[in-house]
Amino acid sequence: MQNDIITLIPVIVMGKRYEVPHGLTIMKALEYAGYQLTRGCGCRGGVCGACATIYRKKGQYRLQVGLACQTVVEADIYILQLPFFPANKALYEINTTIPDDLNIIKLYPELLRCMGCNTCTNSCPMELEVMNYISAAIAGNYETVVELSMECVACGLCAARCPAELAPFNIALLIRRMVGKHLIQPSPQLAQRLEEIKAGKYEKELHGLKNTAPGEIEKKYKELQATKGASV
Repeated sequence: MQNDIITLIPVIVMGKRYEVPHGLTIMKALEYAGYQLTRGCGCRGGVCGACATIYRKKGQYRLQVGLACQTVVEADIYILQLPFFPANKALYEINTTIPDDLNIIKLYPELLRCMGCNTCTNSCPMELEVMNYISAAIAGNYETVVELSMECVACGLCAARCPAELAPFNIALLIRRMVGKHLIQPSPQLAQRLEEIKAGKYEKELHGLKNTAPGEIEKKYKELQATKGASV
C-alpha cells in the first residue's frame, strides 16, 4: 500500500525556522516542531481563549491575530504566541457595584476614546459583535452587552488590536458579573436542587456512577442521547 505523501512547509516560530506538515493548526505545528505547550494550549477547541497568537503571513506587512487551535499555518508564516495579554482591568466590588450606581466611564474612561473602527470585531475569533457591545456599554444598555458578549472567551485579541487601547473583554466581564449579581433573579429550581443535594437525595446514584466502568458510562450516555433525539 502506497503511503500518503506529506508536504512540509517552512514556518518561523519566534525567529527560528522549522519544517512542518501542511494543513496543521498553529498549535499542532508548534508541537510538531518540538515545543511542549504547558501554557497556551487549554481546551484545543476554540472555547477557552488560552492560545492567543500573533502572526504575519508571507508578503504581508500587517500583523494578524487568532487562536492557535483554529488558525492553519501557511508557508513562511511568522508566529508568536501570547500566553497572557496585560490588558487594563478596573478594580470594583461586585456586591456594591449595582446598575443604578454603575458609572462604566469612571471605571473605564478609555471607553470615550472608542473610534467605532470595528477592529475589535474583526479580530474576534468567536466572531462576536464586539464594537456593538462596547457601544451598548457606553449607552448603559447592559442587558445588550450581556447578550452580545456571552460567548466571549477572554483571549484578549480585541485589546491587542484596539487603537484606542480599550480592553473590551474586561469591560464586558464586569457588566456580565453585575447583571448576574443584581438583575437576574435566582432560579427557584436551582434552589430546590441544591436543597436536594444537601439532603443526600442523589448520593446513591452518584456512588453508582463512580463505580461504573468508563465504557459503560459512555454507552449509557449514547443511549440517553439517542432517546432524546428520537423524542424531538
